[in-house]
Amino acid sequence: MDITCTTDRAATDRERKEGSMTREGGRTAGAMLEGLLKSIRRALGRAIGERMEPEPAARPPDAATFKPLQGDGSGWVSPVYCESRAVALDAGAAAENRCVTVVADRPENEIYKVLRTQILQRTRERGWNTLMVTSALPGEGKSTTAVNLALAFARDFNHTVLLVDCDLRRQSIHKLLGFSGGLGLTDCLLDGCGVKDLIVWPGIEKFTVISGGRTVQESAELVASPKMKALVSEMKARYADRYVFFDVPPLLTSADALAFTPLVDGILLVVQANRTSSRDVQRALDLIPRDKFLGFVLNRHGNHAGRRART
Repeated sequence: MDITCTTDRAATDRERKEGSMTREGGRTAGAMLEGLLKSIRRALGRAIGERMEPEPAARPPDAATFKPLQGDGSGWVSPVYCESRAVALDAGAAAENRCVTVVADRPENEIYKVLRTQILQRTRERGWNTLMVTSALPGEGKSTTAVNLALAFARDFNHTVLLVDCDLRRQSIHKLLGFSGGLGLTDCLLDGCGVKDLIVWPGIEKFTVISGGRTVQESAELVASPKMKALVSEMKARYADRYVFFDVPPLLTSADALAFTPLVDGILLVVQANRTSSRDVQRALDLIPRDKFLGFVLNRHGNHAGRRART
């Protein structure tokens, strides 16, 4: 806690006047010294009292309490996660898995910043903050894109981010980032675990993750369940400044993504360059509500990790 010391101008003027009288006798100087010592004692008492003031209580359940960064006049606030489980992210494993935005100065980050800006412009005007990232087929890089995009959003001054692994048959987000998975959505939907027990903080500012837990084969039924609807609504409404990204299975290989579309505000479709056929892209588009479709992310185009395509 910073302690600001202020000067009592009236007391200072008085002490100066009394100081001029010290030349008249030792008794006056002694009285002045005693008064000065009393002033010092009072100041020390105030300082000690301020240091002993209790810290404000943490806010549940995500335990993201905010305070301004020291010396920063931009208004940027830094969250402190005191209830979310802290994990150690493996930066080397993340880089090998093409999670390039883990490192702030990678040149590929500019691609994701452009994508972030385009998404922000489209979602702010509509009040959207829950986004589903999917693809037509497996292997197109949707999970990697979801990680990189979520991290790009977390670096924005105005937002916190929650990335949710919604592939209940195959959890992969925690593996991409190189940390062990704990509880996941299935533990909440089937066993009644609270949201705060699912969220982990991998040591990156304003970025939290839900990934892990046991997998299930009847995933479409869980995704379409009332519990999932209530869970997504809770995530959406808890913090106004938070974007929630859901990594969802491909549209053409399971019913999960189709069941999940009514629960989110917007949808991004990841397409791998020179791999996904136009026929498969059109089949996937036909399954998406057009009013929720934000556009494509063209992945592995040229030498870049990802690129925004025209909608």
